[in-house]
Amino acid sequence: MGDYTMKGAELASLLKGQLHSNMSFNGMAGVDDESLHLSEEDIKWWRDAKLGLFIHWGVYSVIGKGEWAYFNEKIQQEEYRRIAQQEFHPARSAREIAEEWMGHARRAGMRYAVMVTRHHDGFAMWDSKYSWENFTSASCGPKADYVKAFTDACHGAGIHTGLYYSPMDWRFPGYFDPKGRPENAALMKEQAYRQIEELCTGFGRVEILWYDGGWLAHQGTDADAAWFWEPVKLNKMVRSHNPKMMVTPRSGYRGDFECDEGPHEAKGGIVPVPWEKCMSLSNAWGYCPDDKYQTSESMIRMLVNVVCRDGNLLLNVGPDPEGRFPKEAVETLDGLGKWMEENGEAVYGTRGGIWQPKDHVYGSTCKGDTVYVHILDGEAFQGMSLPGIDRKIESAELMDGRAVEFAQDPGQVTLRIPEDVIRERRIDTVVRLRTEQGTACGD
Repeated sequence: MGDYTMKGAELASLLKGQLHSNMSFNGMAGVDDESLHLSEEDIKWWRDAKLGLFIHWGVYSVIGKGEWAYFNEKIQQEEYRRIAQQEFHPARSAREIAEEWMGHARRAGMRYAVMVTRHHDGFAMWDSKYSWENFTSASCGPKADYVKAFTDACHGAGIHTGLYYSPMDWRFPGYFDPKGRPENAALMKEQAYRQIEELCTGFGRVEILWYDGGWLAHQGTDADAAWFWEPVKLNKMVRSHNPKMMVTPRSGYRGDFECDEGPHEAKGGIVPVPWEKCMSLSNAWGYCPDDKYQTSESMIRMLVNVVCRDGNLLLNVGPDPEGRFPKEAVETLDGLGKWMEENGEAVYGTRGGIWQPKDHVYGSTCKGDTVYVHILDGEAFQGMSLPGIDRKIESAELMDGRAVEFAQDPGQVTLRIPEDVIRERRIDTVVRLRTEQGTACGD
């Protein structure tokens, strides 16, 4: 499965969640309601966290052909239930699995995590009383509540908690023909409302509801299906239980942050709205044996490019049937974590910097009176001038404290990186600029 590629409706699902070249998102077309808006202070924790872990794990992990296996492989409902009942049997307890996930997340420097509680296949990873035909991990196969284990592990590790939920369900013919089979579609909708309420009320502090799959019949966008899901009504119910819970735009409501899905580069200028880059460390989101994985170097570069454009990075791992992270994913996360130990100051709690990024060369982040210049190509950067700024730079240094020569005049700022550092060809050379006291980031 190393050559796993998305196609058809699965590929269309990814493409509809991507940032367009004109910096517009599909979520911006969603229906809106001012009463649902969260303040900048409400989402500050999320914007400060910067780096998160996504988990896709379920029955499809046993099949090993990605999370769309039920649909793509045309598996019959009876056979899929048989796989869930007879083959999805992790040996370890739900608690052991979830705590191991959080260990990986903490070592990688991740400060929030999102678990897929139910994908488009309809299999609920918790003891849901409203699952159609009782298709849950508590009643089939492992007889375990993995969402409870996940949320408990997040809370115990001090990691902010998010739950992914797909309102759509391939088991319902009404999903593919909601107007021709309205009664069946209504059953799917009722299941979604009831299960979402369970997720909002049964697992303690949950801070993100990560919707996915709001479109109908794999056509159009999530916003196009707002007539069916009534997302304002749905999210008012969510907020009645948790007034500060963040939601993605994929229920048809515009949501609290935008999503850019997939492994393509983060390029261009600073994005002027809260946004998140979500991508998998492998080609597929769900587990595939022998899949290809991103390297730690590529993920460090991705993180730098995202945060310099004022975004968050949510990295997915598809655990194997036993709930273990593939060794390639562990190696990538550990490498990312080592870099974060040394450079996290220039990531956590920052905002997109005072200079617009130059693709593949540099970007910047800022926090209070400190600006961090992230240099991705030292040779190209050397000799360049940054635009002038209306604040006095008092010092410039590398993250290890070594001084960096700089010059500032009204029209430009120049930095002289030590030649030995340039020769090291670092993934990201970070220069810390201290500016005059009292100057706020972004002013």
